[in-house]
Amino acid sequence: MPPISTPAQLFDRTRLLIRARHYSCRTEKAYLGWIRRFIAFHGRRHPGDLGSREVVDFLSRLAVDGHVSASTQNQAFSALLFLYRTVLGRELTGLEATRAKPPQRLPVVLSRSEVTDVLARLKGAPRLMALLMYGGGLRLLEAASLRVKDVDFDRSELTVRDGKGRKDRVTILPGRTAERLRAHLERVRGLHQADLKAGAGAVQLPDALARKYPTAMFEWPWQWVFPARRSYVDPETGCRRRHHLHESVVQRAFREAVRTAGLSKAATCHTLRHSFATHLLESGYDIRTIQELLGHSDVATTMIYTHVLNRGGRGVRSPLDTLG
Repeated sequence: MPPISTPAQLFDRTRLLIRARHYSCRTEKAYLGWIRRFIAFHGRRHPGDLGSREVVDFLSRLAVDGHVSASTQNQAFSALLFLYRTVLGRELTGLEATRAKPPQRLPVVLSRSEVTDVLARLKGAPRLMALLMYGGGLRLLEAASLRVKDVDFDRSELTVRDGKGRKDRVTILPGRTAERLRAHLERVRGLHQADLKAGAGAVQLPDALARKYPTAMFEWPWQWVFPARRSYVDPETGCRRRHHLHESVVQRAFREAVRTAGLSKAATCHTLRHSFATHLLESGYDIRTIQELLGHSDVATTMIYTHVLNRGGRGVRSPLDTLG
């Protein structure tokens, strides 16, 4: 590769290497953002002229002055490690001590009645997405990026494509959502047909599928289950597309539902996934089954839900409750 002499070349090379490794768009945006902040922190000096000491100074300042969380500091660490190891081809020493140890926190879990109260206050697509998140243990982005072909009504299954860690998995399509989802897809199909008549109707396809199957982006199976209200023009191809519903739409609706339900818990959309796992454990399902449905690589990750069962600390009965 040619030498990197300008910031533009540095960012172009970084972007190219990130995409070559099939990292997500979010990772690309986060890494480039941290690299920009690192360069600005050191007076716009080229990273090639900097080293381990400057990296440690930057990460330490984030923690001391910026009061960032451990996960945020570690994301910045990973971005700079990628910059030096992969982009610049340099190994930095003495950095491991700067990795922050994230606190071990128990997830927020809603009771069944609290879930009912929150769901009752949601409407439209955010309500249906929340039903799938709670009913199938989906993450918010997994629910938003469902495609029509990922829904199997006959088997009552949802296929999650390219989930966290770039893994596919199969989870539950709740029976109580089937008819509601069918009706929703009929409306979406009508919207798609109207888009096709208007010369649009395309969606973004993963990896190189758009080149391999040029017409697939217009086909019904590849359409988003939850499309955005507005279409956009792809600046690279000039094709008019429709993206999936943005996660912030659901987050705002869920936050308002939690507020109006009068809950004191700091519940978010992800709380529905935690509640799904905990309520399955309460119902007697084994931990391995729940691990598979959630898509956890390590059962130890799933085991955290055994600590938040609705039976007190570790399911132990207090001796106070046994006194006569």
